[in-house]
Amino acid sequence: MTKTIDSFAALKLPAPLLSSLIEVGYETPSPIQAACIPLFLAGRDLLGEAQTGTGKTAAFALPLLARLDLAKKVPQALVLTPTRELAIQVAEAFQKYAHNMPGFHVLPVYGGQSMVIQLRALSRGAHIIVGTPGRIMDHLERKSLNLDGLQTLVLDEADEMLRMGFIDDVEWILEHTPAARQTALFSATMPDPIRRIAQRYLRDPQEVKIRSATTTVAAIKQRYWQVRGADKLEALTRMLEVEEDFEAALIFVRTKTATIDLAEKLEARGYEAAALNGDMTQGLREQVVERLKSGSLDIVVATDVAARGLDVPRISHVINYDVPYDTEAYVHRIGRTGRAGRVGSAILFVAPREMRMLKAIERATRQPIEPINLPTRGEVAERRIAQFRQQILDVLAEENLDFFYEVVRRMESEENLATRQIATALAFLAQRERPLRPDGVEMPASMMREEPVKAAPPVARAIPSATAVLPVPTFQAAERKPREEAPVVRERKERPAPRDFGNAPLVRYRIEVGKNQGAMPKEIVGAIANEGAIDGKLIGQINLFDDYSTVELPELPSELIDILRRTRVKQLPLKIRPAAPGEGDKPSFSKSTPRKSYDKSERRPRADDAARPARSDRPASADFSKRPPYRDDKKPAFGKPTGGKPAFGKPAFSKPAGKPRPR
Repeated sequence: MTKTIDSFAALKLPAPLLSSLIEVGYETPSPIQAACIPLFLAGRDLLGEAQTGTGKTAAFALPLLARLDLAKKVPQALVLTPTRELAIQVAEAFQKYAHNMPGFHVLPVYGGQSMVIQLRALSRGAHIIVGTPGRIMDHLERKSLNLDGLQTLVLDEADEMLRMGFIDDVEWILEHTPAARQTALFSATMPDPIRRIAQRYLRDPQEVKIRSATTTVAAIKQRYWQVRGADKLEALTRMLEVEEDFEAALIFVRTKTATIDLAEKLEARGYEAAALNGDMTQGLREQVVERLKSGSLDIVVATDVAARGLDVPRISHVINYDVPYDTEAYVHRIGRTGRAGRVGSAILFVAPREMRMLKAIERATRQPIEPINLPTRGEVAERRIAQFRQQILDVLAEENLDFFYEVVRRMESEENLATRQIATALAFLAQRERPLRPDGVEMPASMMREEPVKAAPPVARAIPSATAVLPVPTFQAAERKPREEAPVVRERKERPAPRDFGNAPLVRYRIEVGKNQGAMPKEIVGAIANEGAIDGKLIGQINLFDDYSTVELPELPSELIDILRRTRVKQLPLKIRPAAPGEGDKPSFSKSTPRKSYDKSERRPRADDAARPARSDRPASADFSKRPPYRDDKKPAFGKPTGGKPAFGKPAFSKPAGKPRPR
C-alpha cells in the first residue's frame, strides 16, 4: 500500500513552502513525511510511531503551515514537546519552512523564559504555539492563552513526556482544548499508557509506523568498552586521541553535577568542553549549543533531558560515559549522531555488573555492539605523531614560507647550526602544550625501526617560483663544527611552588568575565591561584560587574600575565589586563580578611581583672540533659493542624506524586 513519492510537489504543498524547501536543500520527502503529510492535509487524526531523526518535524510542520489562515492572528495549532530545547528546535523549523510566508508568527513557550516576555508576545498574537506542558498549563490557568480557535494539536515525543512524568499534564491540556480539533501523536515507542491516550482523545486515528530504528542505528558504528580497573576519564581521553574522523562529541552522564565535573576535567586536559544541564540558565544553554554548532566547542557533556532535541550535524561521536537507565534512552542518545546521511560513532562504557543492560540494548537495536580495547599510551603517541606530521605537510603545501625560510637560513649561517637541529627545537616548542610523547612512554615503535632515512622534500616546494629569489645556502659537512649533545633527561612536571612576590603592592586588574557569564568569586580565585601559582592569600578584593570583573593582585610580570590571559573561567578566557582608572570602584565582593592573631600575654590589664574569678572558679555549664523531650505532635511544620500526628516537615497540602513539570 506504500506509495513512493519522489518530490514534495507531489504532496500538493503550497508554492511558498516548496520554494522554502528548495532553499533549505530538501529534495525528496522521507518515508514518514510522505505518509503523514497527505493525512494531515485531509484533516485525519494521526498516530505516528517513528524514531528521533527520521524527519517527523517536517512531517507535521509543513501541512500545518499549508492549512494556516494568516489573516487570523490567533493560535491555530499547538505543539507540545517534553523539553525547552526541543520546543526551540521545532519553533525554528517552523520559522525556516515559513520563510516565504510574510506575516507568519510562531511563538515558543517554555519554562526558564521570562513570563512577562511571553505574555507580551501572546497579546500580540501568534499562529502556532510550541511549548512544554508546564508553561502551557500556566498560561491556560492565567487565561493568557486562548485556544478557542485551535484546529490542530500535536504531541511530539509522547513517550519521553511519559517517562518524564508529564503525561497527566498532557491529559489536562487535552481536556482544555476544543473537542473538534485534529490531533496527532508522535512517539518513538508506543507503550500502553500512550495507546490509552490515543484511544481516549484521538478520533479514528490513522496509524503510521516507520520502522527506521535499525536503519538509523545502522548508520552508527556501535562499540563498547568494559570498565576494568582503569580510570574512566583516562580511558575517555585516550579514545578521543585515537578516534578517526573525530569532529565533535556529545558525552552523556546521569547527573547534573557530573556534567560540570567532567567538562572541567576535560577542559583542564586541553579540550574545548562545556556542560549542558537543566540547572543552567536558558541563555547559557543556548550559548553552549551555538558554540557547538559554530565549531568553537568540540565536546558537550550533557544529561538526557538537556540534550533532548539537540540537532547538530557536526556531532561525529556519542559517548555513553554512564550507562542509560533504559534502552529507549540509549536509542535517543545515539540518535544525536549519524544524522543527515552522515556516519556516526557511538561508544558505551559498561561495567561488568551492567553487561545485562548491554544485552538488552543489542536486542532493542537489533545490532551487535562490538567490544574495543583501551588504547595504549604508545598508540596515543603514534596518533599524535601522525597528526603532527600531517600538519607540517599541510603547511608546506599551502602556506607561503618565504619569511620563515629566511629566518632559518640566517640561523644556520650566524649560529652555525644544522637545519635538522633547528627543526628539532621548533618541533619541541610546537608540541610543548600537547606532548607527542606522553609521560611514561618510550620511543614509539614506528620510530625505532631501522629504515633508511628518507630525504626531506626540497624546501623550494613551499616557495612559489615567482618569489623564490633568496639564495639557498649550501654547507659542507667539514664546515660544521661537531656539537656534543648531552642526553636529554625528561622529568615529570610537578605542581609549581607558589610565586614569591615579596612586598609587591596590590594592583587592580580587569578580567573579561562577570555576572552575565555566571562567574563566581571562588571560581576566579581558584583559576588564578592554580594557573598562576599565586597564593590565595595574596589575592585581594574582587568586584563583579555585568560583563567584566576586577581583581587586586600583586604586580604581575609579563610572562605571568600571558599565562593568566589564556586561563579560562566559565569556558571563557580571562584576557587579564591592568584596569583603567575608575574601573572596579564599586565593590561587589571582597575576600574576608583573616583574623589577626595576637599574644594574650601582650594584652593590657583591665581594672577589674582582680575581681574576675579564675577559670577553675567559674560555675559549671548548664546541664540540658534533664530537659523534657521535644514533642512533635503539637503542630505540623507549617499549615493548619490536620488532626492526628502528622509527619514532621510534610505540608498540610499535597500534590499528586510525579516528576516536576518544566516551568
